[in-house]
Amino acid sequence: MSDSSPLPPVRLHPEAELARAALSTPLLSRAARLARWAGPGTRVDAGGSLVEDQLPAAAEALGLSGEDAVADAGEAWRVAVDAGLVAITDEETGTVAAGDELALLTGGSPHDVLTVWLSALETVVADASVPDLDGLVDAMDEGGEVDFSSLDWDPEAEAEFLDGVLGNLYLLTVSEEGPGQGPVPLPALAASMIVPSDMGEPTNDVLEQVSDAMMRLDDQFRMLEPVGLVEYQPVDEALMTDADEEPAAPVDDTDVSRYGLVRLTPLGVYGLRARLLEAGLQAPAVGELADKGADALLDGTARFGQSAARAETEQWLACREPLAAARELLAAARGADAAAPLRRLRCQQALSLVGVEAEPALREVLDDPELGGLARVWLSERGAPDVPAPSQELVFWLTVDTVAAQLAAEGNSEELQALVEGLAEQHSAFFAAAWRVDHPATADVLEAMGRLHPDKKVAKEARKAAFKARSQQGG
Repeated sequence: MSDSSPLPPVRLHPEAELARAALSTPLLSRAARLARWAGPGTRVDAGGSLVEDQLPAAAEALGLSGEDAVADAGEAWRVAVDAGLVAITDEETGTVAAGDELALLTGGSPHDVLTVWLSALETVVADASVPDLDGLVDAMDEGGEVDFSSLDWDPEAEAEFLDGVLGNLYLLTVSEEGPGQGPVPLPALAASMIVPSDMGEPTNDVLEQVSDAMMRLDDQFRMLEPVGLVEYQPVDEALMTDADEEPAAPVDDTDVSRYGLVRLTPLGVYGLRARLLEAGLQAPAVGELADKGADALLDGTARFGQSAARAETEQWLACREPLAAARELLAAARGADAAAPLRRLRCQQALSLVGVEAEPALREVLDDPELGGLARVWLSERGAPDVPAPSQELVFWLTVDTVAAQLAAEGNSEELQALVEGLAEQHSAFFAAAWRVDHPATADVLEAMGRLHPDKKVAKEARKAAFKARSQQGG
């Protein structure tokens, strides 16, 4: 994932709601209970973990039972220490006291609570990258160091793999074309890390790697669910039985849910965005531009999907008086730079959300060569009287500007191809006139039309017109 290209914007839930969710997660609530349970007689080892003979009492204090009770209590204690809910007061004697962060869970702001939860999340993500602890013990050499080669485990590679999986899950969740809040099949998530994007039919070796990755992820998502990062439906254990064994009950091989389903929670979206920002990636959130100027809004939403751009613009408009907002948007839409057509498209989309109170602002730019076209469109759509008819020159300029904006927003999309075909069909002499349009993007637009139009004859006309336009511009 590139650190220079922004990720799609995410719609975060309110911090108060997220903080309540964080406090109710099994792992953080257990960590807080252990922090309050700890007393003068509580002892930790050199690494800050509870001494072994106190783990059963900790599990009992949490109301845990079963074979995993002691392990779950130990994990909750590690979270309590790492998140600052417990402080080690004397390393030599191994004594502890309540940490400064414990009071934040009851008396702090929602943001304070989420900061504590993020610390807990880091601990769990780090633990999820570690293989089975029994294997670690067996791999200890005489000097007390871990022999990673005997484990066939690379700590950095394992951490990077999990980070990559979580990044892909975040991208799928926030992308407008993704499943959104729906679950993601575990095989698809594993394949996104293993199968090359240009590979047709995966080889048996690649499929085996995907299967191995699924099993690793199954263990990891089971660990990540108690901290509230994900909701996870594990892999059906019947799939893990030996081929010679008969399944306990008939199974449906076509049921994709048997192979694991994972979904980021709203709290998980918040947490992964915080980790991405910490890693230096651009991970915008809807609403961040509400207090910025119109130039920041139009530039910032340039790469947003339609739904996110509309949501961001609605929040921006809600903070402003309609007429003043319209004037600010129109002023920011001007320009002859390469990004200007897309700014004007976003401006036009923003103005579609403004009521008739903005009409004076649109009338003020009717004679503006860059804004007069979109002003006429806005006024006509609202049935305003006395809207002057556009000149042919303005019509062609607006057409080039619109296609340039669509190219910048969507690339060679099916929608743009349909627009190109419609323009060529409606105006038989379109290319004969279009190359003369005094717009910086004229040549690029005509070249794109030649590339997109399926009719070879029409495409050739477009390329010829593009050559004329470039020659006229001195390019």
